Amino acid sequence: MIGSARQRAPEGTAPEDALLANALLGGGLPSEAEEHLIAASLSYHHDEVAEAHLRQAEALAPGHAAVLIGLYRFYFYKGRLHETLDIARQCLAKAQRELNLPAAWRDISPRDAIFDRFEEMMPRFFLFTLKGYAYLQMRIGNLKEGQDAIDKLLELDPVDRIGAKVLKDILIGAERGDDEP
Repeated sequence: MIGSARQRAPEGTAPEDALLANALLGGGLPSEAEEHLIAASLSYHHDEVAEAHLRQAEALAPGHAAVLIGLYRFYFYKGRLHETLDIARQCLAKAQRELNLPAAWRDISPRDAIFDRFEEMMPRFFLFTLKGYAYLQMRIGNLKEGQDAIDKLLELDPVDRIGAKVLKDILIGAERGDDEP
């Protein structure tokens, strides 16, 4: 495994880092679901209460990006990496459906979506999510899966706006036996 569960991720590894404030992802969220997301953030230090609010938001707005991001953040910052990985998979599937991408991320090519324009929100959401997925795979010890996701990121984002090279450096360090690059 890479790093400890309480250690912060490299900048930009969580899909919400650059996306959470965007109205596009919050669009269409029922007000009651939004209230549960707010309540979850206010009760973050009470795990069961916060998670119950997140699950209520999910019941009211299943598959909504804002809810998925809330769940991702909660699990990630609580160090619940396997649950975070499950949410990352849901986020990937959502982006793949909405962009009409192949069902397997390994089959996605640069021509399948507008990955080279950072202002394109859903392709960017996909890239940030794949980065989070790669990081999580590395953290739980699935270095090969993490490497494959990093390679795909660099194929889709060759100028590395998402920052996949940071993860690649961490992976290289891990392969050398270092815990940190």
